[in-house]
Amino acid sequence: MNTDQATLRKLVTSDMAEMLIRLGLVAFLLVLCVRVFSPFAGLVSLSMILAISLYPLYERLTRALGGRRGLAGTLFVLAILLLLGIPMVLLGSALGTQLGELHDAIENHTLAIPAANPKVAEWPIVGDRLFRAWSEAAANLPGFLDKNREMVKEISAKVLALVAGGAATTLVFLASVAVAGVMMAYAVTGGDAVARVVVRLTGPERGPRLVHLSVATVRSVATGVVGVAFIQAILLGTGFLVAGIPGAGVLALLVMFLGILQLPALIISLPAAGYLWWADDEMSTLLKVVFTVFFVLAGMVDNLLKPLLLGRGVDAPMLVILIGAIGGMATAGITGLFVGAVLLAVGYTLFADWVASGEAANLQLAPVEGSVQASPAGDSG
Repeated sequence: MNTDQATLRKLVTSDMAEMLIRLGLVAFLLVLCVRVFSPFAGLVSLSMILAISLYPLYERLTRALGGRRGLAGTLFVLAILLLLGIPMVLLGSALGTQLGELHDAIENHTLAIPAANPKVAEWPIVGDRLFRAWSEAAANLPGFLDKNREMVKEISAKVLALVAGGAATTLVFLASVAVAGVMMAYAVTGGDAVARVVVRLTGPERGPRLVHLSVATVRSVATGVVGVAFIQAILLGTGFLVAGIPGAGVLALLVMFLGILQLPALIISLPAAGYLWWADDEMSTLLKVVFTVFFVLAGMVDNLLKPLLLGRGVDAPMLVILIGAIGGMATAGITGLFVGAVLLAVGYTLFADWVASGEAANLQLAPVEGSVQASPAGDSG
């Protein structure tokens, strides 16, 4: 008897040791895979989001080309890069050139600031202070910069960080477009593989529904983002045109690009409002105030429109999609905007299914309990 127990103990110990070794090796392999993949996680996630969002258009192009998916993917990517990439590169190059010229002018003391418009002093609250600072800078710019050196350094650092962040985001976006084209070309096999994984993890009943929910959520958020960017570009472009801002069409395109990249349109609308007060024209002060208020409100209208457009056509409450999109964006930027919405929508659906399954089980038990309670009464009769 003792011999059998000792043998059994050895077998259990040996099996547990082997299981722990296997688990350790699997965990080690997972850690290595995550570390290798982590530098590309943002690029792949954004590419997958673009592929899911643009796939309906890609399917139309594929049917028009007789089902040649590779050719359709190549043409689709080239068209997007030409439409978005070339203007972005040109604008970035022009911005870099202008910043370089501004730096050289400041270093060589050749930068001249026009005299302040006396009407600036009439602005409420900040008018007098701004007029005095503007006049001082126009009279002696080197002395003004030296006097306010720390403030100039802080503003310059923020501007450079904003420009660098915008350039990096643009490059990642263009690279993601190319990767998305490859994903769309192999969407059939890749989609089937993802669906099998989800079904294996969640079961044959929930799996297809969760896949459909994830795809619908991504497309809904994408529609909301692009739709809001387009509406904002139309509003501000019309305002720029009516107010006589130079290059109103180009500025409207910039607003749309910034909206797609989830950058605030105030980057464009606030300088445009400043130009109205800077330009020495015949426009009345009242009109300048009206246009300034319009530019500020139109630059912030995305905060009102996104809750209305996000979540349309998705089998989850709009509030869930909105909270997931805002929380994801605050955590991981533009990629988190989509990932957060998908995660919260899937989590809400799983929780709702769990609640519904519990209610269904209770309803099934109720008749059984009723019949059990009724049977003794029948027997006594």
